[in-house]
Amino acid sequence: MANREQFKLTLQERRRRTFSETFKRKKVQEVELGMIRISEICRQYSVSHTAVRKWLYIYGSDKYKQERLIIESMSDTKTIKELRERMAELERMVGQKQIEVEFYKKMIDLAQEHYGIEIKKNFSTPPYATSGSKENNTPSV
Repeated sequence: MANREQFKLTLQERRRRTFSETFKRKKVQEVELGMIRISEICRQYSVSHTAVRKWLYIYGSDKYKQERLIIESMSDTKTIKELRERMAELERMVGQKQIEVEFYKKMIDLAQEHYGIEIKKNFSTPPYATSGSKENNTPSV
């Protein structure tokens, strides 16, 4: 009596074989109706799981296709476009302000160098030392 092991195909033989379209459609229909599982087809016919999934994608119903339909109303699209434009405008403004800040810093550095005085504020010391009474808030000289 013949056993299943006698009819096993080698890897090269499995790569050369092809299944007819009607066979594939029949197996896809059986999977969709729940008559057989993908793993059973793989085991029974020595087919890879990927190949059976590909059959399901090609010949099956839409539930096996990985496409998604996204519906976006026109008001959402318009709002998103306006927000993107506003964001780009704000980024340009930040860039311009950064250039101004760098310009002012350079001008202060050049003025300090030219006049030989400290222009930048030193925040480590208070603006004036308080001496005497608390009512008199005038700086001491």
